[in-house]
Amino acid sequence: MATITRRERTLIGVGVAGAVLVGAYLFVVEPMMNRNAELAQLVPAREATLERRRQLVAQRDRVAAEQAALAAQLDAASARLLPGATAPLAASELQKLVKDVAEGAKVEVRSERVLPPVDLPGLQEVPIEIAVAGSVRETVALLHMLEQTPRLLTLRDVNIRVVAVGQARDLLTTLTVSGYVMPGAPVKMEEKPAAPEPDAPPPSAPAPASPAPATPGKAEQDKG
Repeated sequence: MATITRRERTLIGVGVAGAVLVGAYLFVVEPMMNRNAELAQLVPAREATLERRRQLVAQRDRVAAEQAALAAQLDAASARLLPGATAPLAASELQKLVKDVAEGAKVEVRSERVLPPVDLPGLQEVPIEIAVAGSVRETVALLHMLEQTPRLLTLRDVNIRVVAVGQARDLLTTLTVSGYVMPGAPVKMEEKPAAPEPDAPPPSAPAPASPAPATPGKAEQDKG
């Protein structure tokens, strides 16, 4: 049987060690290097994502404040709309408002009529036409008071003419006033107190008992 010399054993040991080193590099070192390279490429993207999230967290209070301010502005704007869930109800409220303003301006309302509503994005415009007669001062006061109403009103058309020749102080003004309503908005109903229950009628007095029929006496019985 042939024996392995010392030199051959050394060469075999060197070969086995080299094979182990090559295997360790191929199956351990190289995958770790590839993994580290991939992680190095992902780090900038993850850092950018983390920075964006930090900015969003930092802006949370500011966004919440802006939302609260926007909600307050929306509530304030909604409060200036005409009450009523439909155009006819809103037109009735607008007529009442304009007539009250005209009465405050001391002008005479000659005529009024409701015009067809106009659909707008998210709103509905409700116009009415009203003709009033009054002096120049009263007409100017009417226009000023319409602009100062708590409701959101716009003047679509104003036509002013003299009532009669020789009476330049008396003017006939035709106004087209528009209000706005949010279709389908809930209507706040005013609570009315409950009607008092009617008083119960007093108990009737008992009817007098009818007299019992008289029984015949003993004498009548003997007589019979």
